[in-house]
Amino acid sequence: MCGIFGYVGPRTNGAELVLEGLKALEYRGYDSWGVAAVPLSFRPPSRNPKDKKWIPGQARDDKKTIIVKKKTGKIGGASVADIPASSLALGHTRWATHGGVTQVNAHPHADCSGSIALVHNGIFENYEEIKRALLKKGHRFISETDTEVAVHLIEEYAKKLAFPKAVRRAFMEMKGFNAIIAMRADKQEFVVARNGSPLVVGFGKGENFLASDPAALLPHTKNVHFLEDGEMAIVSPDNVRIIEAKTGHAVSVRIQTLTWSAGQAEKGNYSFFMLKEIYEQPGVIKMITKTGAAQADKLARTVRSSYGTYMVGCGTAAYAGIAGSYLFSKIAHRHVNCAIGSEFGYALDFLGPKSLVIALSQSGETMDLLEGVKKAKTKGARVIALVNVFGSSLYRLSDEPILIGAGPEKAVASTKAFVGILSHLVLLSFALAGEAKKGQKLLHQAAKSVDDVLGEASVKRLKALAAALKDTDHIYVIGRGLSYPASLETALKIKEISYIHAEGMAAGELKHGPLALVTQGTPCIAFLPNDETYGANLAGAMEMGARGGMIVGISYKPHEIFDHFIPVLDAGEATIIPNVVVGQLLAYYLTIEKGLDPDMPRNLAKSVTVK
Repeated sequence: MCGIFGYVGPRTNGAELVLEGLKALEYRGYDSWGVAAVPLSFRPPSRNPKDKKWIPGQARDDKKTIIVKKKTGKIGGASVADIPASSLALGHTRWATHGGVTQVNAHPHADCSGSIALVHNGIFENYEEIKRALLKKGHRFISETDTEVAVHLIEEYAKKLAFPKAVRRAFMEMKGFNAIIAMRADKQEFVVARNGSPLVVGFGKGENFLASDPAALLPHTKNVHFLEDGEMAIVSPDNVRIIEAKTGHAVSVRIQTLTWSAGQAEKGNYSFFMLKEIYEQPGVIKMITKTGAAQADKLARTVRSSYGTYMVGCGTAAYAGIAGSYLFSKIAHRHVNCAIGSEFGYALDFLGPKSLVIALSQSGETMDLLEGVKKAKTKGARVIALVNVFGSSLYRLSDEPILIGAGPEKAVASTKAFVGILSHLVLLSFALAGEAKKGQKLLHQAAKSVDDVLGEASVKRLKALAAALKDTDHIYVIGRGLSYPASLETALKIKEISYIHAEGMAAGELKHGPLALVTQGTPCIAFLPNDETYGANLAGAMEMGARGGMIVGISYKPHEIFDHFIPVLDAGEATIIPNVVVGQLLAYYLTIEKGLDPDMPRNLAKSVTVK
């Protein structure tokens, strides 16, 4: 979940390059941050015999220590101007696991001598027993983290082994899913290892980069190598060597080219990334409408030939999966099983070689989802990934990866990637029914409806509603059919960024318990699209209104029961898309009303790479 960035090369502003890389990765963790750099006076000798600055075979300073700067909180306007010029630097933004959010627990961590520094993503499961052994050998620990144990373990092995071998041996002792980058003051190189948590090498001209997310590399390069599980890399300015961690055997470098542009990952004129990404959604829908039909037809053939289809995702993607199960049933008359990614691994006995797993993910790095997918593959199941990040772990793990095509998404709360998944599932459902053109037509209508939701009149209504709801403690959201996953997603958006408790539920379940929570003035949001669920959803809204609830109707037409009405143009089965955008905007303006940051909600991070 944490953000990692590293630079090695001829430039002397290494610390500044790393800091900018961390700012691009801050959505992956923002409890604290840190940068480690080897000052140029400590740099190892130049290999160029014409370079008179360096004495062959000698470093410029006997101390060979690394400068480390660490702070708690968000990076914001942070500066590393106080770090000396450097051509070797790495950094980290933290999402805390082991140890509280303190400066001493922030990464990078250094060894006893200060000559080795390390950043880490993941969980070092057996760190306690190794720490006890290192304490007996005289190592001094200052933090509560598992990460610090790793750097001292490397220090211990480096007493007798070359640095890459010391890192390799230490990494092989680390149980759990981990990614590490280590550097030593007298070596102009990084030693990198990955098992579970993502790491990407970016190739420059006479310089190289490292990151935990390829989007951070876009300002510098589009040529990358995605490290696979069990791979290590030794990265210097003019060379990248990949090896198998277990055997030490060389692995071929597989350079791939990123398709995103650096401008797509910038905020532009918007105050927050989330608002920018919400407003990009009509374009995403239109693009998928034009380019996704042929892909949907191909995927439909795969679904038809399978015996049992399972749609799997975590968080927002799980709600997209629930929506997909309704779409497949209603449009294609085909049963699809839907599972939460973190639970899927416990219910795999029914999978076989004819099974199909459709894995849904924005990042492609969600650990719970990846674990379930890996187990499914051991059963012989075919895996199709609908994922937004090219080259991500899920992208590479799947038998048939399909890019969502939403572009970089940097706000922690997913918006355009979710809408992109829904758009693909609408097309796929109609392709299965042999009515692909109808699916395209409804997506055109959905894009038009989203444009209307984002229009001035609609936004004015939502801002007024947010102002009325900002001080409430609880909000309830109801729907039936496709509006049920819309209610779940709306409630999730409200609670994850505005911190208001929101609960999404099937409207028919109100009388089985939740009505006990509705009192005078309780905000109750009801989705009432123009479909077969309208009457039953209206009945639920009236039940809540009869108990004093303040009813917010999201519908194609007004009703006297509504205290607030948000109109949404009908788009048939694709109406779930503009309905969800209403929920996104409401959550956003609630957050702004409360003076909070919608991009970086507390306790959360964009890519969940720990279990």
